[in-house]
Amino acid sequence: MTDKILPKVEEWRNRALREIYSIVYIDGQRFKVRSEGSVREKTVYTVLGIDIEGNKDILGLWIADTESAKYWLSVLTDIKNRGVKDILIMTSDDLSGIEDAIKAVYPESLYQGCVVHLIRNSLKYVSYKDLKEFSSDMKFIYKAPTEESASKYLDEFKSKWGKEYPLAVGTWDRNWDRISAMYRFTDEIRKLIYTTNAIESVHSQFRKVTRSKSQFPDDISVMKMLYLCSIEVSKKWTMKLPNWNRFWGLGGIP
Repeated sequence: MTDKILPKVEEWRNRALREIYSIVYIDGQRFKVRSEGSVREKTVYTVLGIDIEGNKDILGLWIADTESAKYWLSVLTDIKNRGVKDILIMTSDDLSGIEDAIKAVYPESLYQGCVVHLIRNSLKYVSYKDLKEFSSDMKFIYKAPTEESASKYLDEFKSKWGKEYPLAVGTWDRNWDRISAMYRFTDEIRKLIYTTNAIESVHSQFRKVTRSKSQFPDDISVMKMLYLCSIEVSKKWTMKLPNWNRFWGLGGIP
């Protein structure tokens, strides 16, 4: 019976999209799927767009075994072929090859790495006794008004914590170019682009409908269930984001 919705899934995955999106978020969620006689963990990537009017739209779902520039090139090319001519800002966690793919398909787009993921990754290496002070010092970096002042705070942060927690501090150094784009924008816009919270709320809905499934028999079964959930989630998005014009100007463009 569920195979009857397959044409609708394919139609949805190939539908035409808007020409311009202000922000596009990319994030993944893991599922156990039976493949070639064994159960494997696969990642389903959700791509969520916010158009220039402030409306949310799930652009698509892509299932993958691995990440690479070639894989992301195929995803972004698919999006472009479906009518998306321009994306102003793209934000994601540290996905292998994503930046190279963005440069190839949308060279004018600004890439912003997820700062919340960076904070979490950094704190994994910090002892509980120092967690509060370490976290407080980090705030000076990502809350700084300019990139110049943020860089100054990062130097002070490295001087204070670098010897004791080189892995935690090194996380900021290694990812600086990936997350520093946010300093070009106001606090309101930063809150939208330095985290993938918008897409994580979609994933929380996915978890609700899949929590009873310890594993899926194949890729198609995962896609069918997430497609149905995506349609239901999208029905609730009847209004644009609050105060959107404050973020992007009267015409929706900064």
